[in-house]
Amino acid sequence: MGKEKDTLDFRVTRNEQIRALVLHPELRRADLRRAEASNRSAEATLEEAIGLAQAIELQIVHAEVVAVPRPKPATLLGEGVVQRVHDQVEAESVDLVVVDTALTPVQQRNLETAWGCKVIDRTGLILEIFGARARTNEGKLQVDLASLSYQRSRLVRSWTHLERQRGGAGFMGGPGERQLEIDRRLIDEKIVRLKGDLEKVKRTRELHRSARKRVPYPIVALVGYTNAGKSTLFNRLTASDVRAQDLLFATLDPTMRRVQLPSGKEIILSDTVGFISDLPTDLIAAFRATLEEVTEADVIVHVRDIVHADTLAQRDDVLAILKDLNLEETLENSSLEAWNKADLLDSEGRTQLEQAGGNDGNRVICSAASGEGCDDLLEAIDRKLAERRSNISTRVALSDGATLAWLYRHGDVRERHDEGEFAILEVGLEPADAARFERRQAGNGN
Repeated sequence: MGKEKDTLDFRVTRNEQIRALVLHPELRRADLRRAEASNRSAEATLEEAIGLAQAIELQIVHAEVVAVPRPKPATLLGEGVVQRVHDQVEAESVDLVVVDTALTPVQQRNLETAWGCKVIDRTGLILEIFGARARTNEGKLQVDLASLSYQRSRLVRSWTHLERQRGGAGFMGGPGERQLEIDRRLIDEKIVRLKGDLEKVKRTRELHRSARKRVPYPIVALVGYTNAGKSTLFNRLTASDVRAQDLLFATLDPTMRRVQLPSGKEIILSDTVGFISDLPTDLIAAFRATLEEVTEADVIVHVRDIVHADTLAQRDDVLAILKDLNLEETLENSSLEAWNKADLLDSEGRTQLEQAGGNDGNRVICSAASGEGCDDLLEAIDRKLAERRSNISTRVALSDGATLAWLYRHGDVRERHDEGEFAILEVGLEPADAARFERRQAGNGN
C-alpha cells in the first residue's frame, strides 16, 4: 500500500474521544424537487444529523447549516466554505467531518485531502449506526452487504497504490490487473457470498412464517420513523424488555412476541427497524429481508412521535417507503396510527390532537411511557382485524365438541342458537382460518 489512507475501510475507528463536526448542506438550487417534497427546515434536518452522530457516541464540537447555491462537482461545497472548515478542523482538533448528504467518491476524497481528516456522508454515517446496532446474524449480514456495496462505490482512480500493476495467475487475475480491479473483484466475491447467506436466512424466515400461518396468528407490525417510540410501545404491549433508548436506530433487528387482544384473540406483534428520510436505495434493498415482516402483516400500526416538530414530514417519509414496498392496499384498509408520546402534551395540545382526529378509531392518542391509551390501541387493533373477518354460517353437531371449540378459539362467534342435535352459528373468521375451516369440514365429510 502507498502512504495514503486505505480507501477500503471507510468506517470510523470508534472511541469516545472522536471529535466531530457536522455540516448539513442546504442545496438551494440544485435539488428543487427534493426541497419541494420535504416539509423540513434545514435546521430540523441538521438536528437529525446531530442525533445520528450522537447515536455512535461522537463528540460534536460544532454543527451548522451550510448554504450551497451552486454545488461544485469536485467538493460540493464552495471554496470559501472548504477553507473555513479547514481552519475550524485545525483549530478544534477535529477527527471527523460528517456531511449530511450523499457525496460522490471524488467529493469525499477531495474533502478529506482539503481538511486533513476523515469525511463521511449521510450514507456512511447510517451504515456506522447499523454496524453498531446489529445483533442477530441476519442483521450483521445485511450491514456487511450494504457496507460492501457502499465501499465498492468508493473505489476511485485517484490513489497511488491503485495505479501500480500487479501480476496474477489463473483465475485470480491475469498479468497487468490493477489493484483497483483486484479490490473490486474481491468485494464482488464477498457480496455474492453475503447474498447467498442472506438467501439462506430468508428461507429460514419463510419457514417460520409458514409455521405461524399454520397456527395461525394475525401479524401486527409496528412501523414508524426512527425514535418514534416503537420499541417502548412494543415493551408496554408485550411486557418485554426489547432495547428501547432515546437514540436514532436503537432497534435494527425485528422482534416478535405474542399478545392477547381484549377479545381474547391472539396476535403476533412485530417491532421493526425505524425509517428515516433520504435512506439510500441500496440500503433499503439490503434491509428488505428485515422489512419482510411488514409486507406479511395483517395490520400495520404506524407509530408517530406526535409532539415532534416534523411529525408530518416523518409521516410522509414512512408512508413513501411503505408504498415502495407495495403496501398501498394494506395502508388503505388495514392500518392504524398510534399518536405516541402524549404524556409530553399540555391540555391545549391534547385538545388540538383530539380535534385533528385523534381517537377516531383509526388514530389513537397514546403514551408508551405512561401506558395511557395502550388499551385503546389494542381495542383498535381488535376492531381492525374484525373488519377483515368473513362472516360464515355453519351447522355443527353438538356432539362435535372439537369443532365447536375450534370455532370459539379461532373465530368471533357472533350468533348461536341450538336446534335439536345441532348448533347453528354465525362466525367471523380470518381468511386463513375460513379456508382451514372449509378443509376441516370437508375432512369430516360435511
